[in-house]
Amino acid sequence: MTSTYNRILSLLLCLVLLGACSSARQETTAKPTLDALAERYVKTLMQLGQYDADIVDAYYGPEEWKPTQPKRDTLPAAEFLREFRTIQQSLAQMETARFSALDKKRVAMFQKQVVAAITKVEMMQGKKLPFDEEAQLLYDATPPHYAFSHFDSLLHSLNQELPGQGDLAQRWATYQKQFVIPKEKLNVVFKAAINEARKRTIAHYPLPANENFTVEYVTNKPWSGYNYFKGNGYSLIQINTDFPIQIERAIDLACHEGYPGHHVFNALLEQELVKKRGWKEFSIYPLFSPQSLIAEGSANYGIQVAFPAQERLQFEKEVLFTLAGLNPTGAERYYAILEKIGQLNFAGNEIARHYLNGHISREQAADLLVKYNFYQKDKALQRTRFMDRYRSYVINYNLGQELVRKHVEALGGTPDQPEKRWEVFRELLSNPYTASMLQK
Repeated sequence: MTSTYNRILSLLLCLVLLGACSSARQETTAKPTLDALAERYVKTLMQLGQYDADIVDAYYGPEEWKPTQPKRDTLPAAEFLREFRTIQQSLAQMETARFSALDKKRVAMFQKQVVAAITKVEMMQGKKLPFDEEAQLLYDATPPHYAFSHFDSLLHSLNQELPGQGDLAQRWATYQKQFVIPKEKLNVVFKAAINEARKRTIAHYPLPANENFTVEYVTNKPWSGYNYFKGNGYSLIQINTDFPIQIERAIDLACHEGYPGHHVFNALLEQELVKKRGWKEFSIYPLFSPQSLIAEGSANYGIQVAFPAQERLQFEKEVLFTLAGLNPTGAERYYAILEKIGQLNFAGNEIARHYLNGHISREQAADLLVKYNFYQKDKALQRTRFMDRYRSYVINYNLGQELVRKHVEALGGTPDQPEKRWEVFRELLSNPYTASMLQK
């Protein structure tokens, strides 16, 4: 009896041990979930951000995911690359056949964000990439090429439009002086612009109940405006007053940095993807990533979504010109010239490409910016500092806007269908997209 009992007990013990071994093997070979990879990705990016303050543009994830240890004296690039490549491999091996279309888009965007993170670490190590290759790896887009002769023909047509003789950039600067917002009236003009932009946006989108923003005026920055999204629907918007600000920039900045631009984009991603779906990889916004092309492109395109041309002109003449103490006479002609100058926008990309590829000097780049983008020389030099710091990021504004426009219009959001345009635009702002997804 005792012998039989012992045999049964031994058999049961073996079965328990076999079960434990089987569970251990399953745990060892279990593939990480998307959520687990998202947590690793966010934590690693937060650590990387200690070595370059521009890397993390916004973070609104768990407080405990923030780094608790100070950064090392030197960048541990190999460790960062190993971690990002492990995440990359896990994403590539993920079985997505049964995923929903939205989850598949989540994975596709996640993969491209990780490629950008790997590229950024390699660049921080000192790796030099040609402008186009860098743009493709970081932003999922290759910028088009234009010969400067293309822009020369546009300059010729503008020569007929601007009064006076001689240098076009100087003639434009002289002409623009009548449209400069006096510094003491900048705040009241900008507040009126952003309040109107907000009113137009919330008429179409139910934004988070607690969304809000603060405006600050700053100096000595390489950009004209910046949105620092802090989470819980709140943004700090900074406006650079280093140089005179013309009347049209009030609407441009109000929409781009605020409504329906960066502030709305971040608020909707936080609301729809982070809080509702729990997609923690969207709780961090890495600046040097495909997300930026959508962010900048939608922020620029959002200007015309909120303020179609004639509505904008009417509002500015009736409200903003008055608040700024400017004479609205000649506003129509001014905006017609601005539209033509806008066609020179891609010249800035060509200049950045030549400069960052080492084909021209800083002085030559500044001179070309004066010639083709009508910068004053000191502001042109400021722009080269932006190129030094952000490099191929410059493509995100104009190429991003063009790709967003084509995407929205292809889905029926044409200028003659404003309600549909708002609808398609919101879908873009609330879901995972990269440049290559927009082109499918």
